Amino acid sequence: MRLTFGSDAYELEKTKKFAEWLLDIGEGKVGGLNNEEGLIEVPNDLLIADSLDHISDLIDFVYPSILQNFKNLNFFQERAILAPKNDVVEGINDRLMSLFPGDEMEYLSSDSICQYDGVSDTFDQSLCSPEFLNTIKLSGLPNHKLILKVGVPVMLLRNIDQKNGLCNGTRLQVIKLGNRVVEAEIISGSNIGTRTFIPRINLTPSDKKIAFKFTRRQFPLSVCFAMTINKSQGQSLSKVGLYLRDPVFTHGQLYVALSRVKSRDGLKLLILNKEGKVSNTTTNIVYNEIFENL
Repeated sequence: MRLTFGSDAYELEKTKKFAEWLLDIGEGKVGGLNNEEGLIEVPNDLLIADSLDHISDLIDFVYPSILQNFKNLNFFQERAILAPKNDVVEGINDRLMSLFPGDEMEYLSSDSICQYDGVSDTFDQSLCSPEFLNTIKLSGLPNHKLILKVGVPVMLLRNIDQKNGLCNGTRLQVIKLGNRVVEAEIISGSNIGTRTFIPRINLTPSDKKIAFKFTRRQFPLSVCFAMTINKSQGQSLSKVGLYLRDPVFTHGQLYVALSRVKSRDGLKLLILNKEGKVSNTTTNIVYNEIFENL
């Protein structure tokens, strides 16, 4: 439905095979019916070719002439680089931030252990010093150090005001950086163009990997030139660059990434093998038993 929306007869015919290919990936039928992990071959026209700097090639595809276009508020609305894991996303975001013009503003969080009934009297809070808490990175939690510049696209990490479109996953573009608030314009969802102010808030992660509760007071934002595939769910984009330094790791994840794009022309994949070399094959994870009772 996303591929065919608003297309004329010629475009409908052009995208028909692409839509079928996407559905076959979603059902694990590409390369023959397979269960769990299957290896698929990606058509050459969808691949970023091997070069001296293939990551730059991927960036140039998704964000062409970024230094000339970043002041255009529509430029970031329908573009994103996707990857399965947070560390890859952060690497891409850091690279683009270093290229982005303007002065940067650094925001540091205030982290502390939560006082709650489950804390044992013998719990030594000195083992969890602020310096240690500052090093913790969790999905959905802003980092201790948040670096922003005016014009940079960001993603909201918490529901703040759902009625006015400020939900977890909403993308915005930074308009002004203050000491206590960040002014930004919404660039995704149904409230595109609305300006808003984002304050620092207290965030307490519920990740079971952490054996204690702590609070981080920080702006609930992350830079989002690139985002994880999971965070991209629900987005409809015109330009998508999928960076698979590592293969996908959950059911349907590859399908979710590929189906964010509105047309075949707006999609490119950069796939690396275990040796770090560009490849044309990648893993698709599909558990066929999920479809048995549908």
